[in-house]
This record gives sequence, structure tokens and C-alpha cells, in this order.
Amino acid sequence: MSNYVPLKYYFDQELALRLAELIHPIHPHFNKKAFIELVTLEVENKELKARVEVIADALQQYLPSDYEEASAILLKILGPQNKTEEGMFTNGYFLMPVAYFVEKYGLEYFDLSFHAMYEITKRYTAEYAIRPYLIADTNSSMAYLQDWITDPNPHVRRLVSEGTRPRLPWAKKMPPLKNNLENNLSLLEKLLHDTSPYVQKSVANHLNDLTKESPEQVLVWLHQLMKANHHVNRKIIKNGLRTLVKSEHGHALELLRKVE
Repeated sequence: MSNYVPLKYYFDQELALRLAELIHPIHPHFNKKAFIELVTLEVENKELKARVEVIADALQQYLPSDYEEASAILLKILGPQNKTEEGMFTNGYFLMPVAYFVEKYGLEYFDLSFHAMYEITKRYTAEYAIRPYLIADTNSSMAYLQDWITDPNPHVRRLVSEGTRPRLPWAKKMPPLKNNLENNLSLLEKLLHDTSPYVQKSVANHLNDLTKESPEQVLVWLHQLMKANHHVNRKIIKNGLRTLVKSEHGHALELLRKVE
């Protein structure tokens, strides 16, 4: 008999209690009782995303109204960094409302929010939270992402790829950065030789997304990199072209033979 519990049921009174007990020692004025009661009432009969939003909204209601002060409190409850390349959902799931808080309420505080997402993604992920920022101010966002490409933490490097994916699962489809595929490719170029399997998987998935937008542009770009002796990871290329290979796309099959 299966013990599987749908993820949405983790976002309930128990999670509200957990967050309240983390916040209260840092911010003693936090109304634990009211926060827990509100979350318990409002999550009833709601699906996952709606439950996460309920908790984020309750945080906004009971934390200080000043975003800088509120986000500073939330950063103090994140806990230790995830030292592995797994467990972001199984262990870090309780931070989903924190990430959504930044996504929903932090857009006017760009630098503060990017700092928050940088820390959140080391424990959970900011791949969803970052997307409104990419749309609102692509240039400023890309400046951060260019710095993060060389970050020693693989979770941060993964965010550069995963957060900018046009077809990220569970997220609304997003156009290429500044409506130009070249901007996405410029980020991926420096990650094509990343040593982390976790990052490699994201880069391959991102490439696969891009092949659904403009397959020939992606193939020409890869061909040019290989012609210039740019180091590319064969596994990334193979997985990144999987949709084209499945459809027996001639140029994709030809390129794969060259990286054998």
C-alpha cells in the first residue's frame, strides 16, 4: 500500500507552525497564533500553488511592512546550504512560500531580491521566483546571471540556466530573453563544460527548450562553437537535441555524429 502524500498537503497548518517557530525568535512581534490560524483556514480545498501563495500572503501580512526588514528576517530562517545536488524539494520544500514572497512582493527592490534569491537557491530554488524579474528588467537580471555563471555553488550556476528556460515545467512559458535567443545562448555557452551533472542536466533541458523555438539557430550556434574548438560536453549536446533526434532531424543527427 502506497504512503505517497501529494505535495500540496505539506502546505498546511503544520508548515505554518514550522515557519512561525522559525520566525518568532528572530522577530518576537510576529503573531504566531494569527498567522497559523489564517493559513489553516485559507489553504482548505486549495491546490499547491494557491496554498503556497496563501502562506506567502500571510507572511506579508504578519511580517514588518518594510520589505527590506521582512526579507532580512526570512533570510535568517533559511537554514544551512544544501551541500548535495539533490533534496531541493524533499528537504527545502518549506522554503517555497519564502521564494514566492520574494517573487510577489520584491520586484520594486531589485538588488535586495536578487540577494535573497541567491541565498534561497542554495537551499531550495529560485527558478520560479526569478522569472518576473527577468521580464521586468532583463538587462539588470542578466548582469547578475553573468556573475553567477562562475559561482562556486552549483545550485547558483544551475539557476542561471533553469530560471531562464522558456518552457520551465510548472511555470508560464517565457519568451527568450529580450525576445532574442542569442541572449539565452550566451548564458549557456559558458555552462556547456560545467562539471556538475546537476548543472549539465539543466543546460541540456534549456537547449531542448530552445530547439522547440528555433532549431536551426541552435544547431548553427553549436556547429560554430565546435568549429572554434569550444569545449562542449557530449552528454549535454545529446540530451539537448533529444527532441530533434527523436524527429530524425537531419542536421541534428549530423551534428551528433561529429561529437561522437
